[in-house]
Amino acid sequence: MNHANFSKITAQRPTTLYEAYIFDLDGTVYLGKSLLPTAGETITRLRQWGKRTVFLSNNPTRTRETYAANLSRLGLPTPVADVINSSYVMVDFLQRRMPGANLFVVGEQSLCAELQRAGFTLTDDARQIDAVIASFDRTFTYQKLQIAFDAIHNGARFFATNADRYCPVPGGGEPDAAAMIAAIEACTNARVEAVVGKPSVYMTEAILGLLNLPAEQCIITGDRLETDVLMGLKAGMSGALTLTGATGERELAASEIEPTYVLRRLADLLPKL
Repeated sequence: MNHANFSKITAQRPTTLYEAYIFDLDGTVYLGKSLLPTAGETITRLRQWGKRTVFLSNNPTRTRETYAANLSRLGLPTPVADVINSSYVMVDFLQRRMPGANLFVVGEQSLCAELQRAGFTLTDDARQIDAVIASFDRTFTYQKLQIAFDAIHNGARFFATNADRYCPVPGGGEPDAAAMIAAIEACTNARVEAVVGKPSVYMTEAILGLLNLPAEQCIITGDRLETDVLMGLKAGMSGALTLTGATGERELAASEIEPTYVLRRLADLLPKL
């Protein structure tokens, strides 16, 4: 390992506090049904110091309400307004561009329900579909792929909630939305027009709109270089990588993305005051 890569892995912890702390969830705050070591006390301490704490997820299989309730169950009481996930950003994205559109969703019931509540009509009639939405879908079938294929060949647009390759779970991972996107792209020869989750500008706008703070006063912490850290850095925030989830030392050393900080546990986010 060369010196540059070694320095990334041994990066110093922050020496000052930020005004807002943005946390990824899966692989950063918790894994499965349990908080990761030091996560609870770290977030609690930041709140005691008067700092904003908000939470992000590219996973659209749960609603913001479910995420907030889960955090509260784990000892971190959190209002729904302090959670942003890719389905929430997708609703906003579509309402601005295609209000009331007919959609076909390659995704799970949680995303479908959110889109319906926002006034969109879901249909599997390829002749009526205005846009195909690809997402994390553990109910993916050949029939869904056929409908997406027919709709896009009939002129439907093509968007995705996120492009994660897998979702970390205890003992490994589950194939994520990247697999659905790839299947649709492969058979249609169409490319997804926009992916609204991390690290997109659409997600960044949602975060900064919620916080109403300059980007340089914010730090985002996550377990993926190509989504959490990259998005923060592009937006002018600090980006902290935690080695508790999808990214390990080998992946960090091989990456061209340089996080501001590297954390072996979430407690390393706290400066020694």
